[in-house]
Amino acid sequence: MSGPLALVGSGEYLPVMAEVERALLAGRPPRYVQIPTAAAPEGEASLARWTALGREQAERLGVEAVPVVVRDRREADDPALAALVEGAGLVYLSGGSPTFLASTLRGTAVAAAVEAAWRNGAALAGCSAGAMALTAWVPELRRPGRTVDGLGLVPRLRVIPHFDRFVGWMPDLVGRYLARAPEGVAVVGVDEDTALVWDHRTWTVQGRQQVWLLERDGRTGFRAGEQVPLPDV
Repeated sequence: MSGPLALVGSGEYLPVMAEVERALLAGRPPRYVQIPTAAAPEGEASLARWTALGREQAERLGVEAVPVVVRDRREADDPALAALVEGAGLVYLSGGSPTFLASTLRGTAVAAAVEAAWRNGAALAGCSAGAMALTAWVPELRRPGRTVDGLGLVPRLRVIPHFDRFVGWMPDLVGRYLARAPEGVAVVGVDEDTALVWDHRTWTVQGRQQVWLLERDGRTGFRAGEQVPLPDV
């Protein structure tokens, strides 16, 4: 059976989200695989920052940090990097550029290893860009109209991370998402420091803010501990 899956609005590797990550690791190998690919366009300093944050969080949780630093599609097809994913208790795709992340990993050895680990019981999480890339449709938020195919592990959802911030910065964002969502695909907004977690039965909110079910006639908010009526993974 596949492991749980978390779509996170923000806060990966920070103390505010440690309990969410601890719950994802519970009962699984203490091996925390961290993939900072979405930050690669920002340069080596940004990758080093994400690696350091991931190591600090792993230390808080008492597990092994396993950074898998993939900068491009050549590295994403490196068997040695893909092998690092094996045996994970939690695989986490962190933030940056969602279109770069999806385009770099899709169809590669590392992406196949991530999916295999998840389907064999590891937890899988994506934050911000990582959450968007796990779906089938990934827009570039600041360039309307530009989209790429996602990794497709959550094909019946479309995700707006940092929702409490983005809805103010980009008032037309919800309308753009809803207008392009096909029948049977739900659109959700995930606030910062908040996660939407699938456990094979339900989608449940964790964290300090809300998850929003977005529909053409309005939006409904759900707080920590509440279940969100969404399609199964």
